[in-house]
Amino acid sequence: MKKLIQYYALGIMFLVFSVANAQIIPENNQFRQLGTLLPDANAYRTASGAPGYKYWQQKADYKIKLELNDDKQSIAGEEIITYYNQSPDNLDYLWIQLDQNIRAKNSLRIRAQSTSINKEMSSTALRYLNYDFDGGFKIKEVKDAQGNNLHYVINETMMRIDLPQSLKSGENFTFNIKWNYNINNRALYRGRSGMEYFEKDGNYLYVIAQFYPRMALYTDYEGWQNKQFLGSGEFTLSFGNFEVEITVPADHIVAATGELINKEEVLSNEQLARLEKAKTAKNPVLIVTQKEAEKAEKNKSKNKKTWKFKAENVRDFAFASSRKFIWDAMGVHFGNRTVMAMSFYPKEGNPLWEKYSTRAVAHTLKTYSHFTFDYPYPVAQSIHANRIGMEYPMICFNGGRPEPDGTYSKRTKYGMLGVIIHEIGHNFFPMIVNSDERQWTWMDEGLNTFLQYQTEQAWEKGFPSRTGGSPQMIVDYMRTNKTDLTPVMINPDIARFHHQSQYAKVAAALNILRETVMGRELFDYAFKEYANRWKFKHPTPADFFRTMEDASAVDLDWFWRGWFYSTDHVDLAIEKVQMFQLANGNPAEEKTWKKNQENKKPVYIKDIRDKDLQTVIEKDPSMKDFYNSFDPYLTKPEDKEVYKQFTASLSAEEKKFIDADNIYLQIDVKNIGGIVMPLIFKLNYYDGSNEIIRIPAEIWRYDNNKISKVLIIKKPVKEVVLDPFAETADTDIQNNYWPPRIIQSRFELYKSKNYPNKNPMQKKRK
Repeated sequence: MKKLIQYYALGIMFLVFSVANAQIIPENNQFRQLGTLLPDANAYRTASGAPGYKYWQQKADYKIKLELNDDKQSIAGEEIITYYNQSPDNLDYLWIQLDQNIRAKNSLRIRAQSTSINKEMSSTALRYLNYDFDGGFKIKEVKDAQGNNLHYVINETMMRIDLPQSLKSGENFTFNIKWNYNINNRALYRGRSGMEYFEKDGNYLYVIAQFYPRMALYTDYEGWQNKQFLGSGEFTLSFGNFEVEITVPADHIVAATGELINKEEVLSNEQLARLEKAKTAKNPVLIVTQKEAEKAEKNKSKNKKTWKFKAENVRDFAFASSRKFIWDAMGVHFGNRTVMAMSFYPKEGNPLWEKYSTRAVAHTLKTYSHFTFDYPYPVAQSIHANRIGMEYPMICFNGGRPEPDGTYSKRTKYGMLGVIIHEIGHNFFPMIVNSDERQWTWMDEGLNTFLQYQTEQAWEKGFPSRTGGSPQMIVDYMRTNKTDLTPVMINPDIARFHHQSQYAKVAAALNILRETVMGRELFDYAFKEYANRWKFKHPTPADFFRTMEDASAVDLDWFWRGWFYSTDHVDLAIEKVQMFQLANGNPAEEKTWKKNQENKKPVYIKDIRDKDLQTVIEKDPSMKDFYNSFDPYLTKPEDKEVYKQFTASLSAEEKKFIDADNIYLQIDVKNIGGIVMPLIFKLNYYDGSNEIIRIPAEIWRYDNNKISKVLIIKKPVKEVVLDPFAETADTDIQNNYWPPRIIQSRFELYKSKNYPNKNPMQKKRK
């Protein structure tokens, strides 16, 4: 086999470093400061990323009374809102979010939805084309504390209330709203909340959110949040205190944000005893058993019962209600505090939910607290709803339903665990670290997906995480045509590949920051600092970027620019590798080395084909002279004197360089994808050993397109591998090897298939 890499002799004046320092920094250099991309620091938000000495935020307290009509699947309620103007501004009007209006027959979302007719149309597609659900808030009245009507204007999912007089800084205003609306069927019209009907037993399961008119957020960076709710952009809300009374059929079990403050009125003595036992239990305790829930399904009560909840310092409120609920709980201890981890699920969720849900809740609280701060609320609840997951303070709605026979696929099991971890994790981001979801989805979804991955892997090694895991999981998305992509820093309602962009890409970026760019110690400290600086506050992207740098002393402007502000991808390629040794001046060794290099040269094809050709010299030896027998590589006696004089002329430093007998390995790397990254080289030596070399991303600071790096080693290298642990999301690994390596793959003969149900548990049982 032909040798992979050749040696080349260099003189004493061997040049190691490039003259890149002399280059002019181009405008597209990734290491230039973010500058005008970030807002200027001020008294509210500092340049370090921390809240400023004049930081302020608004507050809204709610007292809500509502009734759930199980016969008509509707909600009617009234609320008293006290709004505290803690800003330095005087306010002439208040804005209210009416998110249920997204379900109105002629809503902005319906009108603005692109539609078309295909040759084949599903019933679901036709249902949305013929949308006739009578959804949306019916506002009955808006009055002040004295009972006077307040003038209001509804603009799609927003309502402006005109104040009788300006609400000055430091003042508060109390007003009342009465409303009702019809609850959507989540099986027909998918949504973040709604109801599910169980035809076999004729019962409903309700997961209810965005059920009350909510104060829009007013901030120092945006003023009033005025983006309409179109579905993708979620929520941004003020913190406040809630007192909520929920009237439901007497046999319903209710779970909600906050603590149940009248449990003696709504629970039996046996249920109270079980709940008390659960506080110190090592395993979940059933508060309502499956047998008890099945009995309630059959014997429907005509009476009503009111459940009362209280929640402090939360940004929202949600609840779930059904007579089908099985309920289990266990305590999770933080110092001298006990947090109740709880799950509510119908029998259709078993055996998965009884075995895993509450344990997953407890595990999530512990793991997220390790990375941020101790979970501060008294409860955390997982509610089984057989649709998309959704999160609210202290409560979340999660999918993952076994087959009717109780078996389940691996995907169902781990999908359920993953969604519970993800939605419970949202208690930290954005329920406590209260970012603006309507504008910056990644600040809650991306950060949460990153911690979800840490939590999943702490649950089980090799947990089949679907997203947010190793950087390789984002490669297919990153190599997508750039014209089809949008950057992370974009409004979620216009982001393309929303989940990959706002969830997976950000999680992958944070994993790269933690494992490759910053290291775990620096990253974990800075991330925890961000969480603690902004818990129960309203951070912006700049606050996150600045805090991560401020707490770590790592300049990450190049990273934010590449991963968050651009649609570039990572594709670094090894262009060339060369090995050099310093000539030691010994004629004997140098001539032998040169002769060996000459012998390694390929033989020209003509010389091979002319091997039997008789030349003039071969026919007539008299034609030979001195040069026909001269050997330039033969060592002569005078060479020793030359070598002696050469060594005598060397300085101590020069002699040290020669005696070291180092090998200088020059690796040339090209940046094809646009995002600069640290360089991780694996050097595989001929003797079977290997070495990992890590070069920081700053090596690209003068030239973002190509660099050369010289490594000093002691033995010949057989192979150089770039990114050997797949930690940079490099989209093309075929150019990561020198010499090039053939990457094996497979392709399939396409045939139309009827895919079977991949449920080995069910197959074995049969």
